[in-house]
Formats: sequence, C-alpha cells, structure tokens
Amino acid sequence: MTSEYLESVVKQFEYYRMLGEKTFQQVPEEKLFWQYNEDSNSIATIVKHLWGNMLSRWTDFLTTDGEKDWRDREAEFDNDLVTPQEVLQKWNEGWDCFLATLKSLTPEDLSQTIYIRNQGHTVLEAINRQLAHYPYHVGQIVYIGKMASEGGWSSLSIPRGGSKAFNQDKFSKPKHREHFTDESLGK
Repeated sequence: MTSEYLESVVKQFEYYRMLGEKTFQQVPEEKLFWQYNEDSNSIATIVKHLWGNMLSRWTDFLTTDGEKDWRDREAEFDNDLVTPQEVLQKWNEGWDCFLATLKSLTPEDLSQTIYIRNQGHTVLEAINRQLAHYPYHVGQIVYIGKMASEGGWSSLSIPRGGSKAFNQDKFSKPKHREHFTDESLGK
C-alpha cells in the first residue's frame, strides 16, 4: 500500500504541475505579473512562493528542517520577477527539486520523522501537508489565469456545457482504473 501511495501522490502532484503549465500557455505574458489589487498576488508571486517553499521543504528533506535558514519567505511575496522566463525558471526549479525528492522516497521513509519549523511530522504527514498546500496555490494560478485570459480561456477540465457528452463517453467504455499517462498530463 505504501508504494502505491507514493506512486499516487507523484501522479497527483504531476497533474497539478500540468494545470499550472497549461495556464501559463493561455495567459498573455504581461498578465503573469497582474494583481487584482495591492493585497492580492500575481501568478508570478505565487510561483515565487511555491518555489521558495519547495526548495526549502524538499532540499535535504530527510535530514534537515524544512524551514531552511536561507529561505526568505517574506521576499517570496515581493513582486520582483519581471520576465516570463524568470517565472518559468522558478516554477521548474521548485517542481524539479520537489518531485525528485518525492520520487526518491521509499515506503520505509513514510513513517520517519522530519521537522518543519521544529515541529515533527512523519514523511507521510509532510507529503499530505503539501498535497493540500500546492494544489491550493495552483488553483489560485488557474483562477487568476482565467480572469487574465480576457475571454480566450480553454477549459483545463470538462468545459461548461460539456458534462453530458463527457459522461456519455466515459460510461460508453468498460470500467477501468484511470492511470495518468504522459499524454494525459500533457507531456
């Protein structure tokens, strides 16, 4: 069961990474930096926060506290990324670090205790913590992307008005377990 859990969470995180990337493809470059108001974050700022969190939490994951001395969380919310290339570089660096660590874990690691801000978590709890945190922010990215796309949005799931056709297609096939593939993840 534990190896199945690890495979499942990797697939879930890869799916959310893909949702973010499909959003970037639909948003005009300048809109990556758009903020609804002064109290909100741009897509670029959310990416920068995810990057900082992923590097801090998942670098030397099993051996050091997840809140690294070198992390400057407050600076993650400074809207100082200025090019789409910087945004994508941070996005990829964060996700690559995180997923490489996640894929390196073994079932035996899941019960090991790690620390985040000096608070003990099992590895399983730390993964679940991020399974709530990262999709939350990816959802924000998608929502901002929809607002910023100025009417040219292509749905990342079942488009409005498409539920009936989608369900007819699914129910016309034999029951099966859905496995994410590189194709379904847009790779």
